[in-house]
Amino acid sequence: MKQMARNVTMADCGGALGTCRYLLHDQDTKFTQSFRAILASGQVELLALPAQSPNLNAYAARWVRSVKEECLSRLVLFGERSLRRALSEHADHYHAEQNHQGKGNILRFPRARDRQRMGPARCRERWGGLLRYYDRAA
Repeated sequence: MKQMARNVTMADCGGALGTCRYLLHDQDTKFTQSFRAILASGQVELLALPAQSPNLNAYAARWVRSVKEECLSRLVLFGERSLRRALSEHADHYHAEQNHQGKGNILRFPRARDRQRMGPARCRERWGGLLRYYDRAA
């Protein structure tokens, strides 16, 4: 685990945490004092989740499932750069372009241009058509 902490905080080697300031973790014993010290040296603040709070993990698990089913299972990735780009595109689509059934089938964070009610419908695509989004042209 200590080596993993070093890997994600080494900025000169493309550390995975990049500009992240916080790392949420559960009460697992893998998060030792030495692990925390390495992350703290990389200006990352660790925030421990409360014990016996299973619902917190459910949201993260659902997000991971969505990414696997809607993104990673449909693409052939060639290295970390293409993975990061795919995840960024998926996050943009998930938050701003995908209707959420649990929230009344509305967009969670609509852009100003997506609030048009009049005009012809148009289709926007990501990943060569694997993700599609329909909105109104201004």
